[in-house]
Amino acid sequence: MAKNVAVVIQEDPRKTHRPVEALRIALGLSAGSHVTTVVLLGEATRLLGDETDDILDIEILEKYLPAIKQLEIPFIVPNTISQVVIQGDFFVKREDNETIRSFVQSMDCTLVF
Repeated sequence: MAKNVAVVIQEDPRKTHRPVEALRIALGLSAGSHVTTVVLLGEATRLLGDETDDILDIEILEKYLPAIKQLEIPFIVPNTISQVVIQGDFFVKREDNETIRSFVQSMDCTLVF
């Protein structure tokens, strides 16, 4: 049975490998019957940024980004002003913190990284 799944990524991809691994997991979930949405908080928005040179596991990230774009995996990011410029070819929705909180609580399953 298909589930609504949120993958929440809040760690800094410049300091740990976990954010890139979390995107890989989200991609795997999206390839199945699950409805998967990725929520990027804080520095995790760098995963979709124009400047990715300082991200750990950048070669793995670059391998999976085309599939993420092709599958049109939806992303939610906070609507606060960010220094990170997100690439325009992802399906990104900006929401306030309360809307993000409500969204995550409404999911059947949430994975937090």
